[in-house]
Amino acid sequence: QVQLVESGGGLVQPGGSLRLTCTASGSISDIYAMAWFRQAPGKERELIVSMGGAGNTNYADSVKGRFTVSRVNAKNELYLQMDALKSEDTAVYYCAAEPNDPGVHDYVYWGQGTQVTVSA
Repeated sequence: QVQLVESGGGLVQPGGSLRLTCTASGSISDIYAMAWFRQAPGKERELIVSMGGAGNTNYADSVKGRFTVSRVNAKNELYLQMDALKSEDTAVYYCAAEPNDPGVHDYVYWGQGTQVTVSA
């Protein structure tokens, strides 16, 4: 099994920056790809950025140019650097992992989420 834990959320002013960390534990070899999602109150969960098994990344238009994903495999950590934050970025942020089973194409491992609030 894989366990994911997010950290680094908090309150930040518009235009500010924040870095989220996702720490993975358990059977790391079961992870093929990872992603960051977010969900604001009353809205659907949104895919922010995905990182494929080859290291390729795809960002949502809403965060492109402002958010950057990176990882440190030795620490089993995935990061989301968020710059130029806007009020509309306020949401609960989740990291997720896709199994390396070729027959599974869903993100089945999820963290508990961390709250990010952007407000003056």
